[in-house]
Amino acid sequence: MERRARILEIIRSISRQEVNPGPDESLFESGIVDSFALPEMVSALEREFSITIPDSDLIPRKFETLERIESYIEGRT
Repeated sequence: MERRARILEIIRSISRQEVNPGPDESLFESGIVDSFALPEMVSALEREFSITIPDSDLIPRKFETLERIESYIEGRT
């Protein structure tokens, strides 16, 4: 499964919605994910991609869109 599809599955799991956001659609502004769900999403990304995301990176801007999340993960692997 490609990276973006894996990320989308995590977002769907966290939001408990069958969503299909565009690559540059804000997950936070659209209400798909909120700041309370961010730590849960980050933990799921760490498990799925075998990466460690430092606490200093736990800011919504870094995880705003599918594109940003994909780019971030690419930089961590």
